[in-house]
Amino acid sequence: MGEKNSKTIAVAMAVLCSAALLLAGCSGGTGSGDGGGGGYGRATGSASEAPSESGAGADLGVASTELGDVVVDAKGMTLYYFTKDEKGTTSSACTGDCLAKWPIATTTSDEPVLEGVTGEVGTIESPDGEKHLTLNGMPLYTFAQDAKPGDTAGQGVGGVWFAVAPDGTMIQ
Repeated sequence: MGEKNSKTIAVAMAVLCSAALLLAGCSGGTGSGDGGGGGYGRATGSASEAPSESGAGADLGVASTELGDVVVDAKGMTLYYFTKDEKGTTSSACTGDCLAKWPIATTTSDEPVLEGVTGEVGTIESPDGEKHLTLNGMPLYTFAQDAKPGDTAGQGVGGVWFAVAPDGTMIQ
């Protein structure tokens, strides 16, 4: 009987390991900040909801996270403000290496599509000519270490990066 239980446990462990590898291979990578891609993903982990299906294709939407409702990009990634940016700026204070860690949120549209965002949305031109999304006059960024929709690892980083609420206020 002991040998049969050992074989059953070994098979169960093999199945669990295979499932874990499969899930790891299916997880999303870091956000590129390009604003492209296919709609919102279902948030997992600490986030309970991603934007609704009708939000697919929106440049900015809203998702429920451990921080509450936050603004997200077209891929469902949390968006952040950089407190070194000034409201109404025409250029980002985040440059060089900063942009590798904090990719800009972009759009290709002159009139960004919104889902649940009530703040005033606009754009500024990025150094490479992209349309950098702004909310209430502040540039928006993703965080490269947020691996999947609903992640909020960028919250409070360095005391200068904060997630954004749908009305454009900073979540602190």
